[in-house]
Amino acid sequence: MIAPTADVDARASIAATARVWHLAQVREGAVVGENCVVGRGAYIDAGVKIGANCKIQNHALVYAPAVLEDGVFVGPAVVLTNDTYPRAINADGTLKSATDWHPRGVIVRRGASIGARAVVLGGVEIGEWALVAAGAVVTRDVPPYGLVVGSPARRLGWVGRSGRRLEPHAGDLVDPVDGSRYREDDGRLVPL
Repeated sequence: MIAPTADVDARASIAATARVWHLAQVREGAVVGENCVVGRGAYIDAGVKIGANCKIQNHALVYAPAVLEDGVFVGPAVVLTNDTYPRAINADGTLKSATDWHPRGVIVRRGASIGARAVVLGGVEIGEWALVAAGAVVTRDVPPYGLVVGSPARRLGWVGRSGRRLEPHAGDLVDPVDGSRYREDDGRLVPL
């Protein structure tokens, strides 16, 4: 389903089960996977790759060359940037062209979630099942299952696949929803 007011380039690949809502823009060469939802006013740049079962909420901006694996949630008004050193002009004052910069995309691994109005800088990788809190500014990689908050974002703890913060229990960390157990090892979270 593609809303009549959506702007979807004919060279984009939209899965038959995906939904693209009003005023969203999906550029040439973008791939939107099975069962994805692209919210109202969202922007999917040229060549962006979005896996299956993803939700891109209203007014999110996903700039190339971003890659979102399966099951990723991108909250309302999130921005995934792509320019490490943004400038409109070169040092000599001439307008920058496409050949004057090298885009660095954000990679969001399977099952990760990015909260409303968060900003993720180009070149950052969000690990699988990680959770970026609303309003965070992510300037460096987030480990799998990591919970990051603030500006600049810092790891506050760990989350399970349910998205809930893990609770300590008998030397392990436990997901309060499904009971799955994890152990922290040298700054990483290891599922048991």
